[in-house]
Amino acid sequence: MTLSTYNQVQVPSFMYGTAWKKDATTRLAKLAVETGFKAIDTANQLIHYDEAKVGEALLALKDKGVSRESLFLQTKFTSVNGQDHRTPYDASADLTTQVNQSIDSSLAHLHTDYLDSYVLHGPYSRNSLGPSDWEVWAAIEALYTAGKTRMIGISNVSDEQLTQLCAKAKVKPMMVQNRCYAAMGWDQEVRAICKTQGIIYQGFSLLTANARAMSHPAMRSIATRLGATIAQVVFSFSLQVGMLPLTGTTNVEHMKEDLQSDQFSLTAEEMQLIESISL
Repeated sequence: MTLSTYNQVQVPSFMYGTAWKKDATTRLAKLAVETGFKAIDTANQLIHYDEAKVGEALLALKDKGVSRESLFLQTKFTSVNGQDHRTPYDASADLTTQVNQSIDSSLAHLHTDYLDSYVLHGPYSRNSLGPSDWEVWAAIEALYTAGKTRMIGISNVSDEQLTQLCAKAKVKPMMVQNRCYAAMGWDQEVRAICKTQGIIYQGFSLLTANARAMSHPAMRSIATRLGATIAQVVFSFSLQVGMLPLTGTTNVEHMKEDLQSDQFSLTAEEMQLIESISL
């Protein structure tokens, strides 16, 4: 199963996230692909990710016959404010140079000459978009035009910011990646913009951010009817509303279960119930 953006790039419908894996990153990224994941998410930000260790997994997979072209690789440019002292670019340089140095570092870490998706990890401004956001986005647009990445996107973005970006950018995003809270209608406003604009919405922390929703009796009832786990219900819901879910599980059995979430079908009534379960 794949999703498609407005520029017609096909994207696997489930993504494995490598945040917080630290020394286990190589083993878990390799295990995820061996279990069936075709898309890997990382970032050039050593506080939360180890991009180079994802690259080590890719080399090991290549030795086993898994080609670069068979995988979807997504990484991110993270601003100085999101880095520690191990910033992967010259923090004193202008923002365009920072973006160019960061992607060159990412390509080296991942042992590839192109990315499938390159994402701005988050706007510099809290509400609207400011001058720094527009300078960085222009640099990311140039990378797309130059063929260094097949898609570009933005993470941790509000509906107001996304509306501005779609209206004024030379190249609007093909991906949006947000933490997705049931208590906020599963990011309904941002998802609606994505649907209108032909952008793929990626939801992360679908389980960890939604403990209250997952413990709701209705979720248990749906899981029982389907013969599924509650996690599978959440992922099945996300897939049916057109969302691309991320999972960061470290358990191989959970990896297998997550990938089977597309085998379940929720009724219209169940979908509506889950949409509003924590509102």
